[in-house]
Amino acid sequence: MANVLIVGGNRGIGLSLVKQYAAAGNKVWSTCRKPGADKIENVTIVPGIDTSSDEVIANLQNAGIPDKLDIVIVNAGVGAMDKFENIPNTEEYMRLFNINAVGPLRVAKAVESRLKKGSKFAAVTSRMGSIADNGSGNFYGYRMSKAALNSAMTSLKHDFKKKSVSVAILHPGFVKTDMTGGKGDITADQSAQGLIKRVDETNIENTGTFWHQNGEILPW
Repeated sequence: MANVLIVGGNRGIGLSLVKQYAAAGNKVWSTCRKPGADKIENVTIVPGIDTSSDEVIANLQNAGIPDKLDIVIVNAGVGAMDKFENIPNTEEYMRLFNINAVGPLRVAKAVESRLKKGSKFAAVTSRMGSIADNGSGNFYGYRMSKAALNSAMTSLKHDFKKKSVSVAILHPGFVKTDMTGGKGDITADQSAQGLIKRVDETNIENTGTFWHQNGEILPW
């Protein structure tokens, strides 16, 4: 049984992660900005957690989560489908960077003392943050914010490796969620199943790998 923290676990992929980890017998802490109605066995809801503010560090540290966390997955993020003709939109870009790239770093700082030898820290990113994989353009702010997240997690793997904590950088696939308007190749449950497998496979030897949920290693 593991202690699992899911940041952004109240809907979509995050909720599927919460349910699947809990169903496997793990103790799960699920954060959200506003709590939903679902009550799930083995799950503790941690409301009022907003990764867009530096206050999230103290809020998480005082949220009653256990002293040791085996797995932390940061799923909280926002999307944007902006095109070249909409540039510039600086304020929106800064919002994307703040939540998608800086938010997971705030979480890492908040839980650092609770990550022990063998713990795993994962961030849900997107293959749209890959420069080599960009074959269609557009989505400027979203692509840039996810590329920044990938860069941040690559740096984090070096700091956390000193603590024998591994880092996973995870693309969930094209998932049918609110963010995609219900369009996609797989369901949130299918995505979560693949993400959990990738976290299981993460270790110190492959720390910092940019994984597709299906097991493919993605280019940078």
